[in-house]
Amino acid sequence: MTSAPILVTGGTGRLGKHVVRHLLDHGRPVRVASRREAPPGSVPYEWATVDYRRGDGLTAAIEGASAVVHCATGLVRGEVRLAESVVSAAKAAECPHLIYISIVGVDRHPLGYYRAKHTAEQVVSGSGLGWTVLRATQFHDLVLRIVSALARPPVLVAPKALRLQPVDAGEVGARLAALAEDEPAGRVPDFGGPEVHEFTDLARAYLSAAGRRRRILTVPPVGGSFRAFRDGVHLAPAHTDGTVTFSEFLAQRL
Repeated sequence: MTSAPILVTGGTGRLGKHVVRHLLDHGRPVRVASRREAPPGSVPYEWATVDYRRGDGLTAAIEGASAVVHCATGLVRGEVRLAESVVSAAKAAECPHLIYISIVGVDRHPLGYYRAKHTAEQVVSGSGLGWTVLRATQFHDLVLRIVSALARPPVLVAPKALRLQPVDAGEVGARLAALAEDEPAGRVPDFGGPEVHEFTDLARAYLSAAGRRRRILTVPPVGGSFRAFRDGVHLAPAHTDGTVTFSEFLAQRL
């Protein structure tokens, strides 16, 4: 087994920390790239402080790595700039494998962030590097943040006819870790949660788990982005790879 580390950008974030944990569990040396300075005390991996916007420190962070799992993220334009910075640094460091996490349906969805993720995919695939792209459905954590915010008023207003297929971030992290230990594979099969739910059912599951009472009012969504959601371009019903349901996630979290 190679002793070269695998670099995880955003390795302390919601998804990156799971990738790091799974790699360490498999006995792989890990290097974490973060905007922050190294935490006090010891950590079981190497640490690299980088400036993603300017690219400072990225090439040095990638130097000698057997692969880069790119989990750091930005907003719309920032997502593309991040990908460009990581690709440029990976090429300079002659890294043999770049793994990028994306979202199911980004090639067919007009939402700005989804379009940015698709452009970032193209930056990665056109880099000349060995590359792998994994698309996943929405994380349980994201759905929880949305429904908990909507539940703050006395009436929870929910979009009508919206379906989601939430997936556990830890399971996606395990998949990314496995891909990083393998050869570049291009676009791999999507990774979806175990169940497709109406948004209102997810909201009711949250209210029940949180012990909160709210009337749910559904409203018809408008706009191209909501039409794409209504059409289900963000779903992967043929890829129910995850095993942790939203209800199980809520039981653990709440």
